[in-house]
Amino acid sequence: MSYTGLAPREEPTASKTVDPDIATAKAIELVMTAYLQRRAHEAESIDPLFARDVADRVRDFAMSGGKRLRARFLWWGWRAGGGGTTGTGAEAALRLGAALELVQACALIHDDVMDGSSLRRGSPALHVAFARQHFRSGMRGDRTAYGRAAAILAGDLALAWADDLVLDIDADPAARRRIRDQWQVMRSEMVAGQYLDMHAHASAASSPEEALHIACLKTALYSAERPLALGAALAGTDAPTAKTLCSAGRCAGIAFQLRDDLLGVFGDPAVTGKPSGEDIRSGKLTYLVAMARTLAEKTGDTTSQRILERAVGDPQLSEDDLDRLRQVLEDTGARSAVEAEIERLMRRSRDHLHQVSISGPAHHGLSALLGSAVGIPPLATHPTGATAGSPS
Repeated sequence: MSYTGLAPREEPTASKTVDPDIATAKAIELVMTAYLQRRAHEAESIDPLFARDVADRVRDFAMSGGKRLRARFLWWGWRAGGGGTTGTGAEAALRLGAALELVQACALIHDDVMDGSSLRRGSPALHVAFARQHFRSGMRGDRTAYGRAAAILAGDLALAWADDLVLDIDADPAARRRIRDQWQVMRSEMVAGQYLDMHAHASAASSPEEALHIACLKTALYSAERPLALGAALAGTDAPTAKTLCSAGRCAGIAFQLRDDLLGVFGDPAVTGKPSGEDIRSGKLTYLVAMARTLAEKTGDTTSQRILERAVGDPQLSEDDLDRLRQVLEDTGARSAVEAEIERLMRRSRDHLHQVSISGPAHHGLSALLGSAVGIPPLATHPTGATAGSPS
């Protein structure tokens, strides 16, 4: 398909019905490509080195993968709120979706720095790529520190570009105020979730309730609920409908994070693009591990408790030890408990969706997206019998 241009930006507009292209994220990709090309060109006029090392990397990273779930949630929030499929309103929804994808790029880049992750989407994390450039170029100083600092700046640039997109949205003043309010809250929630995640690690927190709270703040809100809220805000949706849509998104967003926790332990790195067991080795608080500890303590399973105590937070954990931990997660019933919670959350999400009166195409599109965000296809089998899925 093709989109007409919008002077003076020369970025794609929603000149025809784009609902079918939201399912494949094609419409979002077109808007992102045009916008990021323009920003990369602007960076070249500022400084060629900055453009090559930082701006081009941010552009390439943002376009390198992912299912564009956040942008798609925003689109269906717009459509569920009565928004159309053509015109300036639809274009604004696509541009807001592109802004969310840049926020996601920022979050992933910074998350990899804080977690010390070496891989992202099957390629070196940005801080690793910067460090390797430092080494190859023979530059002075600590290449690891250089890589981290450069990646932080790259993440900052992605966030700045996202904010610029939101500020430039073509909408009436009331809609712009609604969007601004949702955007500001979302950014604060993301930082809060990231900080609580770090704090839980440092304080050795272990409760399932705290793990769910962090999953909600760090992932569920900005991955599903806030995108839906932003789309509804753009459309001027009535408060009860917007609230119910957000509830559906929150349940699905938490389920998405719980599924991601399972993939982090049982996933095939060739499919997920990240090393298996990374969260275990870093000692991150997840609902999966919290449930294993709770269930082992409840049943007096001291063997499982000892394995959990030794394995979680051990950066040198071997593959054999990781396999033993996987078995503990199976034997304690933790994996089954997480899968049951995912199913419960998805039932609640669908129940919320059925409570709102929205058009057939919007209901179908949003329902399909809620399911696909968590419905991972069959994956490679681990020795424990677990399977792995695809990353977001």
